[in-house]
Parts: sequence; structure tokens; C-alpha cells
Amino acid sequence: MMVKPKNSPICPITAALDVLGGKWKVFILSYLAEHGTLRFGELKRLIPKVTQKMLAQQLKELEEAGLVNRRVYAQVPPKVEYRLTAHGQTLCPVLRSLREWGYLHREKLGAEEVTCPEVSAEKLIAVE
Repeated sequence: MMVKPKNSPICPITAALDVLGGKWKVFILSYLAEHGTLRFGELKRLIPKVTQKMLAQQLKELEEAGLVNRRVYAQVPPKVEYRLTAHGQTLCPVLRSLREWGYLHREKLGAEEVTCPEVSAEKLIAVE
């Protein structure tokens, strides 16, 4: 269960950005929405530009925010899986809308069609 911080933001936009702020969090959430459950190494392969340290930090922050569930299996070598919590799944429509807005914005700027190196454009946010 998530603990409410003493200085929790009053503004809903600030509350959202406090949780989603960070270069890689939206990509992590998008891949977990697309694939369901992923191991650390799988996330690292899907987001090749993120360092291991940054990926671990971002996952920890998402877990603390109650958006990602981390499951550790008692085996050697250790196996750790990540998946969206029910609360994390409520972000799927938001992430889908963000992607669609990105398409519109790029179109307005006259940007040519390119694939995103961090996230598959076709499969992003496939979860309804």
C-alpha cells in the first residue's frame, strides 16, 4: 500500500508530474502496458539508451508510487519481474493520448515519419 507523503501536491498536474517525471518512466510504463510482465534485462533491451542504474532507480520510484509491482522469485540466479499494478493500468489511456498528441504535434511541425528508437510506435499502449 502506498503511503501518502507529508508534502503531497495539491495541484493534480503537479501530482501527475511528480510520479511520471523522469526521462524513462513513460517508456517503462508503456512497455509494461504493452507486454504485461517484463524482467529487468528485457526492459533494458527494449530501452537501450537507459543505463542500468537509471532503470533500477526509475523502477524503484514507480514501485514506490504504486504504479509498478516488483516480484522476486527465490531462486539462483535471482529472477525479478515487473508489471503494472491496477493503479498503474489506469495510466494506459493517458499514455495512449500522449502518443496520439505526439503524432499531431510532429505533423504540425512537418516532421517526417520515423520510428521511435525507445518504443515501438505500432504496439505502444496496446492494453485497453
